Amino acid sequence: MSDAWIEPRSAGIRAEVAVPGDKSLSHRALLLSAMARGSSRVAGLAPGRDVAATRDAVGLLGARIVGDRVDGPGIDAWRAPKKPIDCRNSGTTLRLLAGALAGRPFSTTLTGDASLRQRPMRRLEAPLRALGADITTTAAGTAPVRIAPSGPLRGADVVIDIASAQVRSAFAFAALQAEGASTIDGPPGFRDHTERWLTALGLGTRPSSTRFVIRPGAVPPADFSIPADPSSAAYLWAAAVLLPGSEIVTPDVCLNPGRTGFLDVLVAMGAPVATEITGEVHGDPIGTVTVRHAPLSGVAIGGPLVARSIDELPLLGVVAVHATGPTTVNDASELRAKESDRIASTVAMLRSLGAAAEPGADGFVVGGDGTLQGGVVDGAGDHRIVMAAAVAALAAAGTVTIRGAEAADVSWPGFFDTLNRLGR
Repeated sequence: MSDAWIEPRSAGIRAEVAVPGDKSLSHRALLLSAMARGSSRVAGLAPGRDVAATRDAVGLLGARIVGDRVDGPGIDAWRAPKKPIDCRNSGTTLRLLAGALAGRPFSTTLTGDASLRQRPMRRLEAPLRALGADITTTAAGTAPVRIAPSGPLRGADVVIDIASAQVRSAFAFAALQAEGASTIDGPPGFRDHTERWLTALGLGTRPSSTRFVIRPGAVPPADFSIPADPSSAAYLWAAAVLLPGSEIVTPDVCLNPGRTGFLDVLVAMGAPVATEITGEVHGDPIGTVTVRHAPLSGVAIGGPLVARSIDELPLLGVVAVHATGPTTVNDASELRAKESDRIASTVAMLRSLGAAAEPGADGFVVGGDGTLQGGVVDGAGDHRIVMAAAVAALAAAGTVTIRGAEAADVSWPGFFDTLNRLGR
C-alpha cells in the first residue's frame, strides 16, 4: 500500500487539461466491438485498471485488440472461457458482461476481487430471467455470478426500480440476442450511453426519456472515439472552485446529461460554469467545460440529481466544507454499495481533516463555513475517496497524507502527477 503527501496550494490554478478517456464509454466500446463481427476502432480508451479488466475479458472471449483496432469475432462466435472471468474491481465489467453472456450456449462464471464480491449483483437476476436467461448469484446476492445455457432468449418488457445504467445495459446486451423486441423502463437519472449508442447503430429506439426498445440484431463494427471522462474532470473542476484565482478548462468532455449532475450542483452552489457542445459520439454530446473560483453556498440535493452525480458525491462533500451553510445529500443509499461504503468513507475522510460531517441512512450532511486541516486520510481502497482527499488537500491548512493512494489507478493512472503539475 502506498501513501501520497499533498501540500496545500498558496495560489490559484489556471490551466487547460486533457483528461483521460471516459470509463463508462470505454467499457461499452470494447464490449460492442467484441460483439460485432469485423474490425472496429476504439480511440482514446480509458487507461485505468477497471477498463483493463474489460479489455482482458473480451480477449478471453475471442476479441483481438491491437492498438486502436478491435477485431471482434461476433457474439455468435464467442468462445467459452476455460476458467472464471476475473473482473477484478470492476462492477461495470461484471454486470455488462453478464448481460452479453446471458444468451451464449455455454456456462460462464464471473467473479472479482474481495471488494467486488461484496457488491450487489442480485439486481441483474429478475431482468435477465425475464428474457429466459439462467443466471444465479450467491445466497447474499453477490458474485460469483454464474450464467448457464438456457436455450433461445425471448423478448420481454421489464420495469426496474433503480436508476441503474449497468442493469439497463446488461438487459439491452442480452435482449439483442433474443427472439423479438424487448423494452426496459425505470426511474430517471441514469447514464443512457448504451441506449444512445444502440439507437445510433440501428438497434434501438427511445419512445420516452426512460423507456427504451431493443431490436434484436447483429452489432455492426463501428468507430468509437472516446471523449474525456467527466467523473475524472470533476476533481479538476472542484479544485478550480476551491482555489481563489483559478480557472480550469477541460476540452472534449463527455456531456451526456446523466453525467453532468456534479456541474449542476456546482452551479446551484454559485460556481461559474460554462459548457460548450463541440461534437458527439453516436449521439453522446461532447464539449468543453470551463470552471472558475467563486464563493459557494450550501445546497440540499436528492432524487434524480443524486443519480446523475453519484460518483462525485464524495467530492461534493469536500466542496461543501468551503460553502456558506450546510450541504445535505439524500436518496444516495447506492453509495453504500460501491468500492467502499461511500457514505461512511466520505464522512470519515472529512472528519479526519477536521470537518463537521454526519452520516445518514441514505446520505450525509456536511457543515459549511469551515477550513480543512492537515491530517491522515484512509483511502478505504476506493479511488473516489483517494482522489477527493487529494483535492481536499489543495485547499487544506496543512499537509494531507493519503493512505492507499494507488487506488486512483482504477480510473486515472498519473492523477497525482497531473495534480502536482497544475499551475506550476
